[in-house]
Amino acid sequence: MIKTFSITDIGRKRKLNQDYVYTSETPVGALPNLFVVADGMGGHKAGDYASRCTIETMVEYAENADDTGIVAVLEQAILKANEVVIEKAESDEALNGMGTTVVAACIDGDEMCVANVGDSRLYVVSNREITQITRDHSLVEEMVRMGGLKREQARTHPDKNIITRAIGAQQNLEIDFFKVKLDPDDLVLMCSDGLTNMLEDEEIRMILQGQRDLVEKAECLVNAANNNGGKDNITVVLISPAVNGDNR
Repeated sequence: MIKTFSITDIGRKRKLNQDYVYTSETPVGALPNLFVVADGMGGHKAGDYASRCTIETMVEYAENADDTGIVAVLEQAILKANEVVIEKAESDEALNGMGTTVVAACIDGDEMCVANVGDSRLYVVSNREITQITRDHSLVEEMVRMGGLKREQARTHPDKNIITRAIGAQQNLEIDFFKVKLDPDDLVLMCSDGLTNMLEDEEIRMILQGQRDLVEKAECLVNAANNNGGKDNITVVLISPAVNGDNR
């Protein structure tokens, strides 16, 4: 039995929350469940429109999709969202240049399918380690992969917010997909970069280990990110894919 908890917070510096989140533990069309985080960008209100429009379009597509495979539905849902965001931006000058990241997950038994565009992340956390499943589509991540930047320098690099892929940025959108085998005690964390820019991965793991249930875990992550500066909107989704008599 899947259990989830999600929370989004404006942070301490922003005047608007441009993050958007969707969770459904029950089927969405052909999908057995669906979890999505989007982190919008753009001028006044354009970013929050882009993130909300993206998730609403994805959910609507999934609910009515003829496709049956999880990857196929997620892919077409994201591509449809990309089309809609581009169309809206072209038809309304106030929305020109808007875009959003998106990370989506669907769990089928002990297997999780993940789709990713941008630098919002999905992690799998066990008692011993935290593993980032998604790969950031960002300038600093490219620099790290090319050997021009050390991993520990990336989080504080001045160009860390420049992303190389986004919904609404280009017609020919490339989406990354990942398949992950889940253990019963694993915890799935999805988040916007308002969390990961404020906390190291190991700090995140320790906070998750130190709290009793999903609500406390998520709230403590948001509080810690805000205590470290809260420079951006913070969104957290926690998913317990298998519950063995408790609310871990």
